[in-house]
Amino acid sequence: MKAAVLTHYDKNGTNLELRDIPIPILEDDEVLVRIKVAAVNPLDNMIIRGDVKLVVPYKMPLIMGNEFSGVIEKTGKNAKRFKVGDRVYGRMPLKKIGAFAEYAAIEESAIALIPEYLSYEEAASVPLTALTAMQAFEIMQVKAGETIFISGGTGSLGAMAIPIAKSLGLHVYTNGSQENEERVRKLGAEKFIDYKKENYVDVLADVDHVLDTLGDRELPNEFKVLKRGGNLVSLRGLPNGRFAKRNNMSFFKQMLFKMAGRKYDKMAAMKNQTYDFIFVHEDGKQLEKISEIFTKDHPIETSLDTTFTLDQINEALAKVRQGKSKGKTIIVME
Repeated sequence: MKAAVLTHYDKNGTNLELRDIPIPILEDDEVLVRIKVAAVNPLDNMIIRGDVKLVVPYKMPLIMGNEFSGVIEKTGKNAKRFKVGDRVYGRMPLKKIGAFAEYAAIEESAIALIPEYLSYEEAASVPLTALTAMQAFEIMQVKAGETIFISGGTGSLGAMAIPIAKSLGLHVYTNGSQENEERVRKLGAEKFIDYKKENYVDVLADVDHVLDTLGDRELPNEFKVLKRGGNLVSLRGLPNGRFAKRNNMSFFKQMLFKMAGRKYDKMAAMKNQTYDFIFVHEDGKQLEKISEIFTKDHPIETSLDTTFTLDQINEALAKVRQGKSKGKTIIVME
């Protein structure tokens, strides 16, 4: 089979090699998926640069790719949840990525059936954002009736996180550009703040939870609108000791990340708040819940940008690296 392989980390970025390698042999709890579509994400470029090697230390050579849709070709002897021919999607297991290939052996616990109304192309754009939202709310331990501010919620994460938050009974606030207000309100946002007209810091106060998508420059303001004892989960800040402990990392890494995230922990401590960093992991059961939340009558909102082939993988990575994608950039295998 063809696969796009990383041979070494490079802080300036490096091209993947397209190689012909054997189709993987299944473990007992795995299924063999013929990859139909793989999505290209900023995470892929972060891995290439070595930005996440302290979180997940990959061995080289590494088949790249984190997000996919495909069809099951074969099942391991202990894999009972799916059958040959099932359309499935998922986030590749953290310890064994490899979606930029024609086939992948994947633990069945990492995948879920694709909702019938989604094409393979649309489905490949869902898992990372859907799981990020689900896992962030899990960390926050949200309860119905509470309030949440999703910063910059007009992007692909907001399109997933806002309806999920609404389904959990949360009151959702977000900010962005005015042209997105009607769409975001339809998704379930109760309050929309046009960032060109007003600052959310002047509008919000005592919010129960904040989901940060903007990172370092906005975190001080996000802590200001968060109530005393509230929770902030960040996609863009730095890992901290709580993150390392939650992921059962070694004592050395717990100390290392405690130092790295100390600035944010200090901000949080001023009002007895908590700061958590999220690095999304695979979870087929959570993806199944997504199918229950989003139905054909209230479908998942997907946005696709450019389609490439596996031969064009480095062009696709460059496009995402330059921030030029307005929707998901995808690799179609056939």
